[in-house]
Amino acid sequence: MIFYIVLIGVPLLLGLYAQMRVMSAYRKNVQIPSRNGITGREAAAAVMESAGIHDVEIVEVEGMLSDHYDPSNKRLALSPDNFHGTSLAALGVAAHEAGHAIQDKVGYGMMAVRQSLVPAVQVASPIAMILGGFAIYLVGGAMGGLLLKIAIGALAVITVFQFVTLPVEFDATARAKRQLVHLGIVHQDEMAGVHETLDAAALTYVAAFVASLGQMLHLIMMLTGGNRRDD
Repeated sequence: MIFYIVLIGVPLLLGLYAQMRVMSAYRKNVQIPSRNGITGREAAAAVMESAGIHDVEIVEVEGMLSDHYDPSNKRLALSPDNFHGTSLAALGVAAHEAGHAIQDKVGYGMMAVRQSLVPAVQVASPIAMILGGFAIYLVGGAMGGLLLKIAIGALAVITVFQFVTLPVEFDATARAKRQLVHLGIVHQDEMAGVHETLDAAALTYVAAFVASLGQMLHLIMMLTGGNRRDD
C-alpha cells in the first residue's frame, strides 16, 4: 500500500497541483496588460525575426493554452488569448513557442531526439492506457505476464519521451525570457508575471514525467510480485 501511494498517489497529486498552479498563474497574468501593448503574435514574430527565422507561419488555433510549435510544418500556433492578447501571460507563452522555433533552427539536440520519439509515443500511448488501466487483472499466468511486459515497454517509451521533454521546455523558456527583455517587448519590472506563468507551465512537464515513471515502476513491481505483500 505504501509503495502504491508513493508511485501512483504522489504523482497524481503533483499533477493536480501543477494543473491548478498553471491555470491560476495564467488566469492571473492574462489580466495584466504589458505596457508596450505588443500582441502575442507580434512578440513571437519579433523573437523569431531576431533569430533570422523567416519561414515559420504564425496561426491562431482554437482552445485554451493550445499553443504549440510544429517543426514538421514550420508552424507556430497560438490560442486566441495569446494570439491577440497583450498580457504578460500571452507574451510569455508566445515567446516560449518562438523559443522552440529557435531550437529547431539551431538544431538543438534534445529537440531532435524528442521529435524522433514522437512516432513511437503515438504507438505506445494507447497501449499504455489500455493495458495500464487493466494492469490489476493481468497479474498471473504467462499471458498476463506478457501483457504486463508490453505495458511496461510502452510506458518506458513514454517516460523517456517525458524526460527528454524537460530540457527542451526549460531551454525554450530560458530563451523566451531573455529575448522578451533583450528586444524590449517586456520591461524588466514586468517579468515577474512572465516568470510566474512559464515556471508554472514547466511544472506540468515535471509532473507528467513523474507520473509516467511512477506508473512504470508500479507495473514492474506487479510483474515481479512486489505488490503481493499483505504487510
